[in-house]
Amino acid sequence: MDSERIWTAALVVIGDEILSGRTQDKNVAQIAQWLNVQGIRLVEVRVVADREEAIVEAVNTLRARNDYLFTTGGIGPTHDDITVDAIAAALGVAVEHHPAAVAVLERYYASRGGATEARLRMARVPEGANLIENRMSGAPGIRIGNVFIMAGVPHITAGMLDSLTGTLEGGRPVVSRQIGCWVAESEIADLLRQAERDHAGVAIGSYPFFREGRTGANFVVRSPDGAAVDRCIEDLTASLEGAGYHVFPDGI
Repeated sequence: MDSERIWTAALVVIGDEILSGRTQDKNVAQIAQWLNVQGIRLVEVRVVADREEAIVEAVNTLRARNDYLFTTGGIGPTHDDITVDAIAAALGVAVEHHPAAVAVLERYYASRGGATEARLRMARVPEGANLIENRMSGAPGIRIGNVFIMAGVPHITAGMLDSLTGTLEGGRPVVSRQIGCWVAESEIADLLRQAERDHAGVAIGSYPFFREGRTGANFVVRSPDGAAVDRCIEDLTASLEGAGYHVFPDGI
């Protein structure tokens, strides 16, 4: 397990509206879940403003230390949609209109007022890029190297992810199970630490809560090895029950 190849991805969420709180991001969860199914772990997320220097720094840092980098936001038709220009600057390439993207937009907008200059901004890509099909609204996503440039609107992002399903190299999906107890996590911290030590390749997360006037916690066990997760859950349950705690098999 220790030598198994782990494929990683990072995500840059781009948009002043996210940082201001006007818009609540929903893409982190759906991208993380989709990546796990592909056998890829989302290991870092950054939220950056619509500023070229911020986007360039985040893109160059995260694409260098991960197998894949995804970005969301800033690829629409308006003047403040600068993601394509910023990523082209990060990669040191020019921006060009992709012929296939132009054709897609012209078809899509033929009965919707035509492919105006503003709408054709959505056909601009960093030089040498490929397209990610968008079945929802016509305007495609963009792939260049290990960078995937995607829409900020969650249902459009979902469609782009669907187009990418099965196309990226990854490892085994991470399997997770949880159990729960009415207990303060500080009371069983040593028990959790020992359980993780006893089960190589398994990670245990502790998530405390206060509910119904009581303190409790759910414990999530994760690993690409489903059998290892089951063994850890079994041993952790036995240890907690041996310490006098009632264990809820699927969490509280």
